Amino acid sequence: MGYKILVVEDDALFAQTLQDLLEEEGYEVVLARSAEEALAQNYDTSFHCYILDVKLPDTDGFTLLRELRSSGDRTPALFLTSKETPKEGFLAGGDDYMTKPADIEELLLRLQALLRRSWGEYERIGKWRFDAEAKMLRSASEQITLTPKEAKLLELLLAQRGHIVPKERIFEELWEDSAEASDAALRVYINELKKYLGKESIVNIRGVGYKLEA
Repeated sequence: MGYKILVVEDDALFAQTLQDLLEEEGYEVVLARSAEEALAQNYDTSFHCYILDVKLPDTDGFTLLRELRSSGDRTPALFLTSKETPKEGFLAGGDDYMTKPADIEELLLRLQALLRRSWGEYERIGKWRFDAEAKMLRSASEQITLTPKEAKLLELLLAQRGHIVPKERIFEELWEDSAEASDAALRVYINELKKYLGKESIVNIRGVGYKLEA
């Protein structure tokens, strides 16, 4: 799954145009026409970036972002504004801005750079990015600290993504003392990862090993 973008824009024609262009680039896009709708979408879904119009029917984009930031939301945000207001945008917690009418090619380049700075080059698994060094799964609004064995197991599965990792290889990597390794012990860690990634994310190839499908 690619990056998920929330576009908050009350101009229906421009919003639809922007959605079409972003989806052509492989982004998953959700539209909101007001701050109230944006907050409702944000409650149900985690996003990797916000593209925010400043002028909205019920408030302004700066107030909307300040409210999100006050709740602990650190999702990167790019403002679209009809006037030069970079200082106010940055003070509200924004990461970048463009004036309207926006050059679409420049907008795409700025979005790519913002996502790269914010999310790095980590492996993505559904809504998550995996930070192997910190042993963490991070989404737009959540982070989970993995145990050393959970992190190592996920590294092994990611290295052979879509292919079977034999149980014997997993036992060797996760347990220094082979006496501690067992199918039951391994299932404990597999089930923990499934809680985070989804039940269908990891497939058990009975008697052989496991495969990451996410």
